[in-house]
Amino acid sequence: MAMRKFRGDSLFDGYRFHADMVLVVDADGRVEGLVPLADAGDDVLYQEGIISPGFINCHCHLELSHMKGLIPEGTGLVPFVSQVMAGRFRPDEEIHEAIAAAERAMYDNGIQAVGDICNTAYTIPAKQRSRIRWYNFIEVSGFDPAMADIRYRAAEELWEKFGTAAESGQAVLRSIVPHSPYSVSVELWKKIVEGAAGKRLSIHNQEDPAENLFFHGKQGAFMELYDRMKLDLSFFNAPGTSSIRAYLGRFPAGQPLLLVHNVFTSAEDLEWIGGLQDSPDLYWCLCPQANRYISTALPDIPMLMGEGRRITLGTDSLASNHRLDLLYEIALIREFYPAIEKADLLTWATSNGALALGMEASLGSFEPGKQPGVLLLANDLSKASRLL
Repeated sequence: MAMRKFRGDSLFDGYRFHADMVLVVDADGRVEGLVPLADAGDDVLYQEGIISPGFINCHCHLELSHMKGLIPEGTGLVPFVSQVMAGRFRPDEEIHEAIAAAERAMYDNGIQAVGDICNTAYTIPAKQRSRIRWYNFIEVSGFDPAMADIRYRAAEELWEKFGTAAESGQAVLRSIVPHSPYSVSVELWKKIVEGAAGKRLSIHNQEDPAENLFFHGKQGAFMELYDRMKLDLSFFNAPGTSSIRAYLGRFPAGQPLLLVHNVFTSAEDLEWIGGLQDSPDLYWCLCPQANRYISTALPDIPMLMGEGRRITLGTDSLASNHRLDLLYEIALIREFYPAIEKADLLTWATSNGALALGMEASLGSFEPGKQPGVLLLANDLSKASRLL
């Protein structure tokens, strides 16, 4: 079988950089191994730049692609959520065309797999044709305890739709996940957790200061939102803690869980989590461009990097971003945190992301037997192009 050999100015294998190494793959793009340049023989394709595995986008809302540019920047989370709720309904043709264009753009930007939040079935046709692998997070919300059964049954019906729609012959990876701590009742939490065994979960975490205010003292912008929605909150007793301390214990020990955004996670929260004996298996997903779009704030990334925490990257949606491109996210991180090493950033975009989505057996790194895709990155990480 014919082999292909790739060499750049450097090679990033998903964990670290190598100099003078050659990536060898078979005709199907399956990794044979990394070999020293001196032992690689003939037919080595050299290109200026960095050879890297394909990227893993751990948080996206592909179904909102038709909302690109519709919501002004800097509104804050509660006005943003209100505008998404009001503006997400458009003609089906418009929605499908935007989804297809966004899916193609992600693939062209080097994205190999996506953890996608799904509230509708709109993305199924594009995913059936896609060269990207998908983990479908079927999102459910409902803060009214009386609605828990109805909301969860609707999520189960959507879960079934994704299960019966084959994705390019791949196994259909999917789970029912909570939207956020401020939008899920205790009764709904129980149903989500009961159905989560053996699956990966995702939750929007501490994206806005209003979230912590809501749990600290039943005050702030979310109280105003629920008042406008005519939701009686007499059942809710604020625990007097940050939001993450209020809900994290609902998940069983070892439950794989993506915490998305983490903009207002504090050092005290991290210390509290570090003291838990039965913590979920946590991954910290950053979507900095969306954070800047919605609220202009960014997470304290150097703080989050401590204690060996596993960080991943996401793009969020085109309702809150200009591009679905992990190098665009990395560029913003480098602008505000220039001391973070390239190897850390690329680890978050590749092997950590694959591990978070449970795809590490085939994606995220150049290890024998994997088919992670092959990218050529500019040395300054300004652009990516596909070699495979």
